[in-house]
Amino acid sequence: MKPLRKLAFVVNEDKAGAPALGRELAAIARQMGVQFKSTTRFPLPRGYLKGWDACCVIGGDGTLLGVARESAQCRVPIIGVNRGSLGFLTTFSSDEARAHFSDLLKGKFRVENRTMLDCSTGTGSHDLALNDVVIKDEVNSRLVRLEVFADGELVTDYTCDGLIFSTATGSTAYNLSAGGPILHPAASVIAMTPICPHTLSNRSIIFRDTVRIRVFNRSDSSRLLVAMDGQRNLKVSANAVEISMAKQRLPLVQRPDYSHFTVVRTKLNWSGAFAEKI
Repeated sequence: MKPLRKLAFVVNEDKAGAPALGRELAAIARQMGVQFKSTTRFPLPRGYLKGWDACCVIGGDGTLLGVARESAQCRVPIIGVNRGSLGFLTTFSSDEARAHFSDLLKGKFRVENRTMLDCSTGTGSHDLALNDVVIKDEVNSRLVRLEVFADGELVTDYTCDGLIFSTATGSTAYNLSAGGPILHPAASVIAMTPICPHTLSNRSIIFRDTVRIRVFNRSDSSRLLVAMDGQRNLKVSANAVEISMAKQRLPLVQRPDYSHFTVVRTKLNWSGAFAEKI
């Protein structure tokens, strides 16, 4: 990849050690003659990343999710440095960031373009999600009946606490907690997982990338809440919520030797860390 000459920092000052690490990495950028700017504002001001070569996000996965929409729209790759807990998206630890930051600025990295979801809840009302779109009753303790169509064909209806529509990237988030499948991030699919369905046979369904999904509220006395990446809520002003794969992709910076399954094994405490390579 080309060397980075203009770098934007987004630092979550609520994460322990994040501001200090941001100053360390900014000093490295300065020594290498890289132009940079930094903000602790969250969410990002619109247009903050336009014209910049990359964005270094220092915080947790939630911090990165708050930058994802702006990154995708401006096509600016994100370098995620973890100062949170799990860190499936912010894959660089603090030590790795310090050790490899000079190489990253020199262009020694690869970019993975992660799929995103486009959700529409009415005329002119739509948003992008990197991890998931969650549909539930706006009163969290209330069951809801949702009817799902895929490309105009009835799939089924659910009596449940809600539905999770997940990208492959988001499969290790809420989808996994609800019993959904783990998907490789390169898989261009949408996973639909019901939350606490009242029929035991209701399980996750995997849709192809070209599908257009419509979800209807069939509950008589409920209003829907649509949560985008667990951070932004959309008002439902139409009869149906529509979900499809977005045209935009999130460019995510990885080291050349990055291994998705190494990350999964580490974060989920799976066995196999010492297995011989085949």
